[in-house]
Amino acid sequence: MNGPASAVCQTVLADGRLAHVQATRRARAGRADVKASVAGQPGLAERLQQVVRLARHSEAQLELAHQVQLSIDPAPAAHDRDWELAAVLADRMVRGLYPSATTPLAQGWSTAWARARIEGHDLAIGGALLGGQLGHLGALNGAPDPGLAVASARAWFPLHSGGVHDSLAWVEVSVRPLAGGGEDGALLVAGLDLAAQDAVRETLLAARHFDGCAPGRWRSAVQFSETRFSGRSYELALVLADRLARGREFPPRGRLIASGCSQAWHTGRVDTVQASGPKCALIARCAEAGDRVLLPLDWQPEAETSLGPALRARGASLACISHIGLL
Repeated sequence: MNGPASAVCQTVLADGRLAHVQATRRARAGRADVKASVAGQPGLAERLQQVVRLARHSEAQLELAHQVQLSIDPAPAAHDRDWELAAVLADRMVRGLYPSATTPLAQGWSTAWARARIEGHDLAIGGALLGGQLGHLGALNGAPDPGLAVASARAWFPLHSGGVHDSLAWVEVSVRPLAGGGEDGALLVAGLDLAAQDAVRETLLAARHFDGCAPGRWRSAVQFSETRFSGRSYELALVLADRLARGREFPPRGRLIASGCSQAWHTGRVDTVQASGPKCALIARCAEAGDRVLLPLDWQPEAETSLGPALRARGASLACISHIGLL
């Protein structure tokens, strides 16, 4: 690595203040790959770390030797996201991936950093690098779009919370081929607490074991549309999104909607989950033409009666399965 020990990128906040995003590099020595700190705002620090880690997903090489520590001063408001591109640039500058003789000014945000997208900006500041005008991270160096090497897929799962706030949530898995190294250190789960992150990692690694392929093949990022949920009924949707991204399943014309868990993903088995009635009713209300619905085999008698006719009427399909990899 030929980058400097520290680097700074500037950004203008929504209230007009000029903020500095600083990145400092040191030997990793078994510590976290990225750390972030914002005085009195742990949620913002977590978002800062998440943005940088997701943006790294599209890079060809894993960063294993160094830890990067990030900070932003003054701190932006909670709703402000235009600093995200500056954070990504500071991280790349300190690692020697974006050399700059001056302190750049950047405005931009994205909901798809894992796919190297720079989707837009809020403030158009003269002389600044602007998200949206720069469509992807490769454009920073005049390089091809690195997101072309990343495959992504979503699957939806029913969130049942008692009625009023019931909804379909999605889980997205983005994968990039990984040359060497174990998969565990290359699996990023964004936005969940540590226990939930570990559960997601265990589920994916076990389900990939079922494929019979050698480990260490994929660099992966997982994101949820809703992070405040409990239980394990998202697991089947997670596994299917991963299989779609890795080309192990045929994609439906519409969405893939699933509910189920497993005590033995390494065997491909799908186990039942609770609240079959409310979840079937929710899926029936939300289904659209082309959707494929996959549910545990134990749900088949109820699902075929209460859900099957509604799905067929909307041009969607239903299958109740005991194992993955059967379609």
